[in-house]
Amino acid sequence: MKQINIIALLFVTVSMYSCGEDYLSPAPISSIGGDAFYSNESELLTAVINMYDGIQGINSTSANDNHGIQVEFQLTEMRSDNTRTKSSEGEPSQFESFSVVSTNGVVADYYSSFYNVIFRANVVLDNLGVASESTASKFEGEAKFVRAYAYFNLVRLFGDIPLVEATVLPTDTKSAFTRVAASDVYALIVSDLTTAAASLDNTHKNRASKAAAQALLAKVQLTLGNYSEAKSLCESVMTSGFDLPSFKDVFYDEENSEVIFAIGYIGDSDEDSQNFSTEMTHLGRSSGLNYVTNEMINAFTDFGGVDRATLSYRPDPVQANQWQVQKFVSDAATSTSLDVNNTSGDLTKAGNDWIVLRYADVLLMHVEAIMAGSTSTTDANAISSFQEVRDRAGLATPVTSITKQELMDERRVELAFENHRLFDLIRFGEAQNVLGAFATDNGFSFSSTDLLLPIPQREIGLSKGLLSQNPGY
Repeated sequence: MKQINIIALLFVTVSMYSCGEDYLSPAPISSIGGDAFYSNESELLTAVINMYDGIQGINSTSANDNHGIQVEFQLTEMRSDNTRTKSSEGEPSQFESFSVVSTNGVVADYYSSFYNVIFRANVVLDNLGVASESTASKFEGEAKFVRAYAYFNLVRLFGDIPLVEATVLPTDTKSAFTRVAASDVYALIVSDLTTAAASLDNTHKNRASKAAAQALLAKVQLTLGNYSEAKSLCESVMTSGFDLPSFKDVFYDEENSEVIFAIGYIGDSDEDSQNFSTEMTHLGRSSGLNYVTNEMINAFTDFGGVDRATLSYRPDPVQANQWQVQKFVSDAATSTSLDVNNTSGDLTKAGNDWIVLRYADVLLMHVEAIMAGSTSTTDANAISSFQEVRDRAGLATPVTSITKQELMDERRVELAFENHRLFDLIRFGEAQNVLGAFATDNGFSFSSTDLLLPIPQREIGLSKGLLSQNPGY
């Protein structure tokens, strides 16, 4: 599903979580209230589509817009040992040097974007009564998947956060600004994804599906250390018809057989395009964001295989010894290693989808679940899943055992630049060691408090003392 333009009335229910002074009291833009608008299934469908539009984000250069997932790579990949800015200048350089401040505009943008997504999901959940029983069940599953997805990202990035389970009235400042324990957030995530998996089928790839809910829940359970539950969920997805096409097709044959859930974009569209493909080139801010580190190049050399290395990154066309991410490149004509069509005529309005969940990730999660926190395994099922990913990469030499380090290395090169590395390091309990060494080698300073981002200062100000700051900021 490429995002459908939402009619103006939908934005009557502007999120309480949008940035600026109107955070808790948005001004109505129509005389028709939100409660009056959602009166039937067709109208409620616009609210469902609006959830994905929120994740998709706004393609603009304004610092005040909700860019949604389009800025996520800065908060995740650039806070790992995978990527950096090209020039080490500007606000984005705070991520690579582990020196993020509470007034960082990208952090504030992402925080407000995903609370806006949560609001949009709650709008759907609060209006299910206008739909038939069968449709309401599907819409509920979609809304709970989206809400869980947003909360999972936020709780991993910020720790204890406000937990809002319904649309918030302007007078209800407490629930909008009171941080709750991460365990409470995870309880809602698990509940929401369980409901979603039970009520959805696998019709969609750009909207929530049964397999997407199961795969995301598997990752949640791995994060919580519930390995048996994660293993069962992975195996359910593994029997749902997904497979591994060529590595190039994963990123340039959209909605292919590996994709489980992706955020859809349309090239050259003012409303539905993205600019992260351009940001990851020499045309982006700071002369380019999400540039590949030397450590990542070495990982590809040691573990990647020819296909993954060739298709994951490419030389910068204007400066030697600099490397760009290639998985999302929209101007294919500038690459010597791709034979695909451009996704847009205007490079700042790219049409590349953002893949959130794909089958290779599930196979490697299956290995992780079987290992259950141990340092190695010879389990035949784990080896089968691990070998399937390596075979596709051209690393067909049979393996007879898998160590924790080998699994981490495989995830790193297979899922490079897809915003998994930081969360993997944290989940495997290796973030302090790996990122501490990386920081030292590159002249940075890293401490355990850098694993969480600061709560945006503007949100603390708006809360009038209700929101507290994370340690270290």
